[in-house]
Amino acid sequence: MNYSNQTASSSSFKKRNYRPAIIIISVILIGAIGVLSGLPGAEDFTAFDITILPLLNAIFNSFTFIFLVCALVAILKKNITVHKRFIYAAFSTTALFLVTYVAYHYLAESTPYGGSGFMAGFYYFILFSHIVLAAVIVPLALTSVARAWNMENARHRKIARWTMPIWLYVSLTGVLVYILISPYY
Repeated sequence: MNYSNQTASSSSFKKRNYRPAIIIISVILIGAIGVLSGLPGAEDFTAFDITILPLLNAIFNSFTFIFLVCALVAILKKNITVHKRFIYAAFSTTALFLVTYVAYHYLAESTPYGGSGFMAGFYYFILFSHIVLAAVIVPLALTSVARAWNMENARHRKIARWTMPIWLYVSLTGVLVYILISPYY
């Protein structure tokens, strides 16, 4: 079943206003991550080795990237059901990433990059672009899915053309950041 058939067959469908929730979620997530970046970390946490959390972050980002590529392939093949499932999978792994990311940055101090020269410039370029676009992707991804839920198909496609490549970049660079900084944990 394609989007146009869904819209035509659901004339009694009532659109919901997701904008307040998108704004609240975006502000809370971005704000919490911003605050955590300035905290010193818990000094006496010994329940488990927290250095496993950045590895989990990279694993979750890897799965998000794979799920997004699969979602993109599915939608290019006009398979909306599979597309939706992979988008929900990407949201799930992104949520798990956020849990481990917030936990790590609450429990640990920031790890400085130890490299120099070209690699330091490359690392900081990747890190800076990743951070900026990670903040941008939160409201973009939420708006994209809200438009799909409201069956605003033209508006969904319009924003998804921006959301998908940015989300792919953020998930891929999240893995690259881990690979580049992991020797310094």
